[in-house]
Amino acid sequence: MSPARPDLDRVLRTLRGPWARLALLGVLLVVAVVLALTVDRPGVPAVRGWLDSAGPGSWTLLVLATSLAMLVPVPRTAVSVLLGAAAGFPAGLGVAVAGGFLGGVAGFGLSRVLGRDAVARVAGRRLDRAERLLADRGFLAVLTARVSPLPFVLTSYAAGLTGLRWRPYVLGTAVGVVPGSVLHVAVGASLISWL
Repeated sequence: MSPARPDLDRVLRTLRGPWARLALLGVLLVVAVVLALTVDRPGVPAVRGWLDSAGPGSWTLLVLATSLAMLVPVPRTAVSVLLGAAAGFPAGLGVAVAGGFLGGVAGFGLSRVLGRDAVARVAGRRLDRAERLLADRGFLAVLTARVSPLPFVLTSYAAGLTGLRWRPYVLGTAVGVVPGSVLHVAVGASLISWL
């Protein structure tokens, strides 16, 4: 057995506690905010150049990069406009929808696994009313949040902290990312054609 193994076991045992997982979620969110504020975001020429030189796998990487961007407080509107301007309407729309969906599901999953238990303990019965509402109207709540101007990342993480079931969340996100993506990618694609 390697000497690192006992340390890893201790870390894993610690993360079984709800407060440790919530603290880890908090650290991840702070790191996400710092990254969003400090990392330079690429412009249209950079994304176009990367797509031209990276080969066929570049589209998959662009979807993954978009989904990662949806885990940090970067406006989804700005990402979708950039995708439309850099990739054109059809390809940009595909990347925006796929990346938005994957990022939304990943944010929900992270929040559910790392924060749900601690929030349920703190909120107790106060959360019951919201839980009943989400049990009955989860799809509609997620769909409404996705088409509203609420920040995408906030909706993903907040939904994961509730008792909202996976199925309505996934379906609401899948349907809800489409209208905004169509509009914003179209704006990006149109802006480039005017220039």
